Amino acid sequence: MRKTKRYHVAGGVNPLWQMYKTVSFWKVIWNFTVIQLARYCPFVYVKNWMYRTFLKMKIGDHSAVALMVMMDIMFPEKISIGRNCVIGYNTTILAHEYLIDEYRLGDVVIGDRVLIGANTTILPGVVIGDDATVAAGSVVHRDVPAGAFVGGNPLQVIRLAEDAPASVETDKKLRTKEIDMM
Repeated sequence: MRKTKRYHVAGGVNPLWQMYKTVSFWKVIWNFTVIQLARYCPFVYVKNWMYRTFLKMKIGDHSAVALMVMMDIMFPEKISIGRNCVIGYNTTILAHEYLIDEYRLGDVVIGDRVLIGANTTILPGVVIGDDATVAAGSVVHRDVPAGAFVGGNPLQVIRLAEDAPASVETDKKLRTKEIDMM
């Protein structure tokens, strides 16, 4: 289950229609501008500096965010990427979601030495454990255990590392497919 905080909206109008009650218009403009510049920046160290300095994101040393990665434009400060990670081309990392009667916010935590394949979408409120690999084109809608290789839509555990530091109980449930994949 994703860890998001829910905010119900009254008045019969969807929350995206009134998003500037959620977040400042000027913050969105600023974030959008920085993110668009970073998406095309060919220098990883400059891109990481921009994310840390202007968007207050946590980016670990030696992590590489590829060309065209789209960070959340409203709440990028809720995204944390560990050390020595690779975030693949055209990946989207969201920390918010707007629904019909509510919106949700959640931190996205990506551990150390994580590989995220190209064109992946990471939804708010998930934790991706250390040494995990997410296959290209996946939708990450739930937590990924440390050392796991996952992929698809809906997300499936393809393989767990034998020496992964995940809890014994979680490992047991994953191996017997007792965890709800939705």
